[in-house]
Amino acid sequence: MGKIYSLAVIGVGSRGGDCYARHCYNRPDRFKVVALCDVSQAKIDKYSAMYQIAKENCFLSEEEFFKEKRADILCVSTLDKDHVRQAIAGLKLGYHILLEKPISDQKEECEELLAAHRKYGGKVCVCHVLRYAPGFVKVGELLDSGVIGRLITIEALEPVGYWHQAHSYVRGNWRRSEDTTPMILAKCCHDLDLLQYYAKSRCESVSSIGDLTFFKAENAPEGAAKRCLDCKYVDSCPYSAKNRYVRSWHDAGDPENSWPYNVITNQLPLTEAALTEAIEKGPYGRCVFYCDNDVVDHQITQMQFENGVTATLTMTAFSHSGSREMRFHGTYGEIRFDSGKNIIELRVFDRPVEVIDMAKLMDGGHSHGGGDEKLIETLYDILEGRATERTSLESSIESHLMGIAAEESRLRGGELIRIH
Repeated sequence: MGKIYSLAVIGVGSRGGDCYARHCYNRPDRFKVVALCDVSQAKIDKYSAMYQIAKENCFLSEEEFFKEKRADILCVSTLDKDHVRQAIAGLKLGYHILLEKPISDQKEECEELLAAHRKYGGKVCVCHVLRYAPGFVKVGELLDSGVIGRLITIEALEPVGYWHQAHSYVRGNWRRSEDTTPMILAKCCHDLDLLQYYAKSRCESVSSIGDLTFFKAENAPEGAAKRCLDCKYVDSCPYSAKNRYVRSWHDAGDPENSWPYNVITNQLPLTEAALTEAIEKGPYGRCVFYCDNDVVDHQITQMQFENGVTATLTMTAFSHSGSREMRFHGTYGEIRFDSGKNIIELRVFDRPVEVIDMAKLMDGGHSHGGGDEKLIETLYDILEGRATERTSLESSIESHLMGIAAEESRLRGGELIRIH
């Protein structure tokens, strides 16, 4: 039997508390959650009870938390702007780091963290969970096999989903680039990481255009109120908080603890009363046209890789679902990937189309296509010396440079930006 690794989490929200800590807690033969730190007492109370963590191991003060090393692994899952500072503090104390993405939207901070990693050692695994998801892994295997010949170009579609845009990027924590990171990193760092991974090359240049077009006061329906429960459109608006957080919760079978409902309230188990109170008083009950958001709701990015591969990434809020689609065009065929339909189509020229059912590739949960669970499984193998960091800090920084350049290009009206 291998070692049981202890885990401390700073930032016990949806990802740190409900995802990574939970997957570790559910593997007691491999991990033990031992310490929490967050600025919210309500979240500390919720997750310390859930994971049976003693009061003396729960912290509201980051300064107090970092006075000593409290576990083998530190999960950094705070807001984006805090990641580098806290990861460096953890490396100095001798932690292995499980680092939520994005790392940073500043090249200098990425370089600072990389220098700290080289100085202090320790494993750093960045949470690009899609690279661990079986469907995305299968695509990589097909490309590596050469079945479609030489890869020439990639088309990627990131359909955020109308309600997910409203939840996370209009009402939620990632609505303002000043407080977190721009959309191209906050949402699309998954996609940029995959494109760089599949292209197997550094990116040479990037250009990007996009804007915030719809979620602004000027587009509010006539007579709309600033809060959904006060509005005459509360039952008819597709962005209604009542419909999204109460009606859809009932449609989902009244789950006791489920995303996105567990983001807007810390009550556990969830109840209609708790959800209603949250949208009556909290930020998630605001009209989407009267929020303080500034991140884009659509963006197109073009990339040229050093090995000649080209790629395009389209991000749009205006989609029914949030299921990624990708197309890979090679000299002897193409691959079509549809995460919504759970299929991969292998279209080798002059041969019948082969359809691969991604559901048959999954042996666990389906969050992020099974990537969340596989990440935690792989983390254990990394610590035991049986695997390498598939999403190492070094490889992740390359895709972050792409995102930083894309945002610079967008702000300059689509100007071509050379990365290297």
